[in-house]
Amino acid sequence: MIVRIMGEGQVRLADNHLTELNKLDDELLAEMENGDGPGFRRTLQALLTTVRELGEPLPDDSLEPSELILPSSDATLEEVRDMLTDDGLIPGG
Repeated sequence: MIVRIMGEGQVRLADNHLTELNKLDDELLAEMENGDGPGFRRTLQALLTTVRELGEPLPDDSLEPSELILPSSDATLEEVRDMLTDDGLIPGG
């Protein structure tokens, strides 16, 4: 799976990491629904860090279609809310 972090680039991430990412996505969704700003910020950072650590960065000149687009690390709660689907940020969660 190709994942784009807005403002950073793309990484290739093995599908077997989706379970771990979905747990963080569920936490993020709950924090957003509860208006937990500090929790939201902490979990967003954990989600992005996990993607960076588990993924293999693609070259900057690579133009692969992204299967998943994640917000930048400084995205606001409102910006992330606009990106959500019924499943959260990560489909199938």
